[in-house]
Amino acid sequence: MEEIVEGLLYVQGDLGITINQIEDILNIDEESAKKVVLNLKNYYDENKRGLRINFLGNTIKLTTREEHRQYYQKLLEEPSSNTLSQSALETLAIIAYNEPITRVEVDTMRGVDSTYIIRRLLAKGLIKECGRSDLPGRPILYKTTDDFLDYFGLASKDDLPNIEYLEEESNPKDLYTSIYKENDYHE
Repeated sequence: MEEIVEGLLYVQGDLGITINQIEDILNIDEESAKKVVLNLKNYYDENKRGLRINFLGNTIKLTTREEHRQYYQKLLEEPSSNTLSQSALETLAIIAYNEPITRVEVDTMRGVDSTYIIRRLLAKGLIKECGRSDLPGRPILYKTTDDFLDYFGLASKDDLPNIEYLEEESNPKDLYTSIYKENDYHE
C-alpha cells in the first residue's frame, strides 16, 4: 500500500493529503493508514532518498530534502532553465493581466492544474505572493514582480500589450440557415 500512498502524495503535490483521505481512499482504518505513511517515511529516510515525507499540520506531503537545497537552487539559476515553457508563459500572462489572482482562478482559466508551474514561476522570481483572497479558505493571491518586467524588457505593467476581446454578436447566426437563397427558376 506504500506505493499507492506514494502515488497519491505525488498527485496531490503541494496540497498534500490527510490521514482521513488515505483511510477513505484505501478503505482502511486510521491505525493502518498511519502505519503505511510511517513505513513510507522510514523507507525514504533509511535509503537516504532525495524525497521525504513531511508532516505539516494535519497534512502529509512529499517534499525534497532541505540539505539538497543548494542543488535545487543551482538548477533554477542555470541559464538553460531560464527559458519558459508554453505553459509557463500562458500562466504568467494570465497572472499579469488579472493580478492579483489565486491559483484556482488560474487553473480555471487554463483548464488544468497550475500548481507546478506557479511553483516554478515563484522560484524564478517572476511572480510573488501578495496576500490572501477573501474567498473561502483564504487562498494565496499572486502577482508579477519587477523581475517579470526585466525578463520581458518592460518599464511597467502598462507596457503590456492590450488584449482586445472578441465580442460575440448579439444575435448569433443560425448555423442551419444558409445566407444563400435558392433561385426559383427552372430551365
